[in-house]
Amino acid sequence: MYASTVRGLLVRGMLAGLIAGLFAFAVAYVVGEPPVRGSIAVEEAAAAEEAAPAAGAHAGHGGAASAAEEEEEELVSRPVQSTFGLATGVLVYGVALGGIASLAFSFALGRVGGFSPRATAALTGAGAFALVYLVPFLKYPATPPAVGNPDTIGQRTTLFFLMILLSVLLGVGAIILGRRLAPRLGNWNATLAAAGGFVVATALAFAVLPDNSDAVQPGFPAALLWEFRVASLAVQLVLWAVFAVVFGVLAQKLLATRAEGTRAAAPAQQEAPALG
Repeated sequence: MYASTVRGLLVRGMLAGLIAGLFAFAVAYVVGEPPVRGSIAVEEAAAAEEAAPAAGAHAGHGGAASAAEEEEEELVSRPVQSTFGLATGVLVYGVALGGIASLAFSFALGRVGGFSPRATAALTGAGAFALVYLVPFLKYPATPPAVGNPDTIGQRTTLFFLMILLSVLLGVGAIILGRRLAPRLGNWNATLAAAGGFVVATALAFAVLPDNSDAVQPGFPAALLWEFRVASLAVQLVLWAVFAVVFGVLAQKLLATRAEGTRAAAPAQQEAPALG
């Protein structure tokens, strides 16, 4: 019974992640695409300025060199990237994280207090948003495409995922610490102590991990960068908020149905020996 319930929650978590992904895609397209287009325009303008002297030098040697340096056609056009490509990425992301969050919900239900399934789903969504995105975002904020040093993109990606891993581990550690302190300090004081420990440990991780000093090229418009980061934050916030609401409703219905089935089966099991 427990395995089938977890499987049912996993399916519903992925469905909730898909629905949340649709909302997140709408926000990403409406709010996120303008600063992305602006950053690409800034990059193209900078590239054109750098290429102008070289183009003039090649023009002095004839048109053959210019023909050889024509821009290669994009494998995927920008309109496709900003629609189907963006939708595919956000939806897959939502389904994957929705499934993982549903498993975290299955573990947390009944173990972090006497919360209802809806309240537990809200706590799970808020915790996932904070640990998976917000904390890493504070250390390594999102940057528009093609504005950083391309030679360090691998290093910057590794640091970002390392920060996600540390954030999740520290969050799990804080939950375990709070549960162990609760019998001695009480739930409220234990929660404050665990939260304080998480903040201190996260601050130490921020201090130890290196900064992304070359994530944004000098001279990039600060207003455009701020707009992109706010849009990135909004996409994640909408994703996890919608997931928490939708999954909370679906989980509540599933668990209520399973509970009714268990209560209905209990009298039948008790009468079975008498019928024999």
